[in-house]
Amino acid sequence: MRNNKTWAWLGVALLAFLVASLVDGWAFHHLQRPNVYDQDWGRALRSVGYWPLWMILSLALWLVDRKHGQGYRRAAFLAGSITVAGILGELLKLIVRRDRPGTFNGAYGFRAFSDHPFSSRNFGMPSSHAVIAFSGAAALSILFPEATCVWYALAIGCGITRVLSGAHFVSDVVAGAAIGIGVVVIMARRWGSK
Repeated sequence: MRNNKTWAWLGVALLAFLVASLVDGWAFHHLQRPNVYDQDWGRALRSVGYWPLWMILSLALWLVDRKHGQGYRRAAFLAGSITVAGILGELLKLIVRRDRPGTFNGAYGFRAFSDHPFSSRNFGMPSSHAVIAFSGAAALSILFPEATCVWYALAIGCGITRVLSGAHFVSDVVAGAAIGIGVVVIMARRWGSK
């Protein structure tokens, strides 16, 4: 049964990526709002994809759980899954090597492995902010399922700001979301979270 769910999830993720890839050029030319981060809501949503914020939230969860005698498992799960997802996202950037949308005016461009082989600077695939935001949403949905819609709304908002700012293609964000959620699901199955 678990195998069927995994294949179904992979199929949905692949379909979402393919659809996103079809709209990448259009979205780059029609959805850009370069001043999105001049707005408070834009900056707030972008910060959902900021790794240090999640480490602070993990520390806060550890302090609360420790006070109530619950140990450190939930905080370690939150911090660990987000960190692993973020590292995987950065490694994939080094492998895929797709430039950000503005580099070729909305067309895909890839950099040679000989060009700064160990730097992910200016690579867009996958979106690091989306990886972090969606891994955080997935982890919090496992820990606090009653607020799942809130966690994912924040992650989706983060992804939208990355597209609006012109920093990422839609497919960069979808790939980041799939990676972030996938890592958390695997970690939850292997080591538990509660």
